[in-house]
Amino acid sequence: MLGKTSISAIRALLFLAQQNDGGWWSPRRLAAELGESPTYLAKILRQLARARIVDVARGVHGGVHLAREPRQVTLLEVVEACQGAVVGDYCRSGREQSQVCGFHLAALELHTAIEKVLARWTLARLLEKPESSSSGRGAIPCLMQGVTVMGCRTGCRKASAQAKK
Repeated sequence: MLGKTSISAIRALLFLAQQNDGGWWSPRRLAAELGESPTYLAKILRQLARARIVDVARGVHGGVHLAREPRQVTLLEVVEACQGAVVGDYCRSGREQSQVCGFHLAALELHTAIEKVLARWTLARLLEKPESSSSGRGAIPCLMQGVTVMGCRTGCRKASAQAKK
């Protein structure tokens, strides 16, 4: 349902949301922390910047950080920034809802439910439990593994107001 781009974006945003010092993260350092391709993550960060989810500062002291509080960023915004609008997979018809097939109605209901769930979940809500606690034999690896941090480690830098785009 969510593509790799959306998953990687959520991971990066959760990591950035935990940086309490307002520092700017180099995309390359952020990619290293998350185990992502620097080129791929840079593409994702550009999409998030276009959607005004992250701020970008260029230059030696530049980088990225969250543009808004985690409670103000919904999963729907992230998914739409990365994958485009969430579209339903139902019959193409200009007919009234009462005249369409059952599959069309089921798909429309599913589409509406997905949008509502994604709009209800925020980064702040995800941060309440950012990683799975299960690691036993046969456990499915958590897609958010590695996003929990204890503060800035390798790439966090303060940027001057002049460096901000």
